[in-house]
Amino acid sequence: LVNQVVSQLVQAIRSRDSSFSTIERRSAGSYYEHVKISEPNEFDIMLVMPVQRLQLDECDDTGAYFYLTFKRKPRENYLLKFLDEEKKLSAFKMIDSLRDIIKREVRNIRSVEVTVERKKAGSPAITLQIRNPPADISVDIILTLEVQQSWPRSTQNGLKIEPWLGRKVRRQFRYKPLYLVAKQNKKEKVPRGNTWRISFSHIEKAMMNNHGSSKKCCEADGPRCCRKGCLKLMKYLLERLKMKHKKELEKFCSYHVKTAFFHMCVSYPNDTDWSLGNLDSCFQRYLTYFLNCLQHSQLPHFFIPQYNLLSLVDRTSSNFLSRQINYQWNNGFPIFQE
Repeated sequence: LVNQVVSQLVQAIRSRDSSFSTIERRSAGSYYEHVKISEPNEFDIMLVMPVQRLQLDECDDTGAYFYLTFKRKPRENYLLKFLDEEKKLSAFKMIDSLRDIIKREVRNIRSVEVTVERKKAGSPAITLQIRNPPADISVDIILTLEVQQSWPRSTQNGLKIEPWLGRKVRRQFRYKPLYLVAKQNKKEKVPRGNTWRISFSHIEKAMMNNHGSSKKCCEADGPRCCRKGCLKLMKYLLERLKMKHKKELEKFCSYHVKTAFFHMCVSYPNDTDWSLGNLDSCFQRYLTYFLNCLQHSQLPHFFIPQYNLLSLVDRTSSNFLSRQINYQWNNGFPIFQE
């Protein structure tokens, strides 16, 4: 159902506006990394646009958010209309333009009922709801720029996967293009909608799907590990707690536990550290690490070590989540039985 809707939209977007004629569809997120929990009712689809010769200027101290300008007159003349008065590429203008095309096109979809959700402030996604009783399916469409140039300096000391996946794999990853998504930087006093955030979803997907230190880990004829099992349990725990305590835990998202998971894969790089029969002790080891991050309000971004993902989460929320996790752990995780 999702593929059918997205294919029709992609065709329409390409033909309606020459600015978007080069977009390609890429899948991202948990469903495609095979770590989706609960129902298959949420999908992330990236609409990737190749762009040449961009200049990236950091717009804060995280090393994750950038202003984009063209180094010289771009080959892609059609992008000039998306520049703001300071000649910066405006994420806001591009998303608005894309949203308009999508809103017009969903009216032409006859096979299923599709609606476009109202804008969420600061969200890089255009969210569709597909009617599919008994539950709707939510599809996040994320405009992504793909730039073939070296990664920014802030990433230099990140992606420390040598002990786990090896030096060669790290080198291969760092030659992959740079992805930039239209994400509003929350630290800006006056949001002007012209900031972009680096995305490593293509690298994360590759790490998830080839997660073993031995090449055969979790393949049909190879030994199985519990890495993904641990991540799914952790995501489920956070999801259930967020459903119970919406307000207190609104600052947390699955990306926090996914980042902690990657750090754990590096700390325990061998497949034998994650043998399938040890799911309970591996999960507890992962929980201990995550609780430690909460206690110190410190969780470095896996690719940009200077960027602390918990810097925007207040101490009260971190303490609240710690207490909830400890309560679940001490009582045999009653939330898993509910």
